[in-house]
Amino acid sequence: MWEETISITGPYNFDLALDRLSLDPLHCVDKETKTVKVPVTIGTRQVAAVVTGTGSLEKPEFIIKSEAEKESVIPRLYEIFGWNVELLKVHEHFQTTDLKALFNDYYGTPLVLDFDPFGCLLKCIIHQQLNLAFAYTLTQRFVTAFGNEVDGIWFYPNPERVASLKVGDLRDLQFSGRKAEYVIGIATLAAEGKLDFKKMRDMPDAEIANQLIKVRGVGPWTVQNFLMFGLGRPNLFPTADIGLQNAIKKYYHLDQKPTLAEMEQLKVPWEPYLSYASLYLWRSIE
Repeated sequence: MWEETISITGPYNFDLALDRLSLDPLHCVDKETKTVKVPVTIGTRQVAAVVTGTGSLEKPEFIIKSEAEKESVIPRLYEIFGWNVELLKVHEHFQTTDLKALFNDYYGTPLVLDFDPFGCLLKCIIHQQLNLAFAYTLTQRFVTAFGNEVDGIWFYPNPERVASLKVGDLRDLQFSGRKAEYVIGIATLAAEGKLDFKKMRDMPDAEIANQLIKVRGVGPWTVQNFLMFGLGRPNLFPTADIGLQNAIKKYYHLDQKPTLAEMEQLKVPWEPYLSYASLYLWRSIE
């Protein structure tokens, strides 16, 4: 096992990043020691990378430990944790908007990705039209039933494994019949190479959206959440998200949830960092 210390440019609030990661029961997070175990897949090999925050908000540092090839692990962790993103630039942008107070409250909160793009898309499907608590419970049932546990952390099942399932297998976990069909259908496309998550990393948002929206069970909300948390794209604002609507209602002291037209108008000054506006608004009600 190797160990390496990474230093990045602040601000970077690792405590708040861990706080959000800990909402998902599948994540192996220790907030006291500021440590998270990250499942990393390299080819067919599944290994843990242990990330411990040792620096401060303004001078962030992380100790990385893993048994996998350093050349593969470290770039992937940079992607997942957004260590290359200049959060100060994002923060300064919002100082000129009416979200200024929110960005001061959650100063330096990064956009942390789901650990695996395929798993992220499945999670988006599972979470559709469910309250957050049951969505996490259902996802946990799915992963612990069909995924792999390595060194105490869970890996989502690969596309081939999910494609081999029957609708009844998922119905037993309390999936709806339709949602079970969606999950198996997406896995089948991925297993056949018709959805290539590696290629998506270099594709523009519109091209990915165009490809995904044709997939049964995938709507605009799922596409936007996948682009944000699967690929780390910075300028997404899923207006159909009920949590986002509730956060705006609370932040602006509205009598009722904002209309789609009102949200479209509000978001204009927040570009090109709409994903961060979404994230910080969600944070305000979590």
